[in-house]
Amino acid sequence: MAVPKRRMSRSNTRSRRSRWKTSAPQLVSCPQCRDLKLPHTACPTCGTYNRRQVITPS
Repeated sequence: MAVPKRRMSRSNTRSRRSRWKTSAPQLVSCPQCRDLKLPHTACPTCGTYNRRQVITPS
């Protein structure tokens, strides 16, 4: 197995880890109720997916 020859400095470690970011989920508007929802999922407000009623809204 490959083993590092030298210890990685703190600045190199932190700059490598700085790329580990989370991004906000991309939201789209529901065509029925115009509420924001995740793409390719049923709308939690009105319960429609692809303009069809698939779940009962809670």
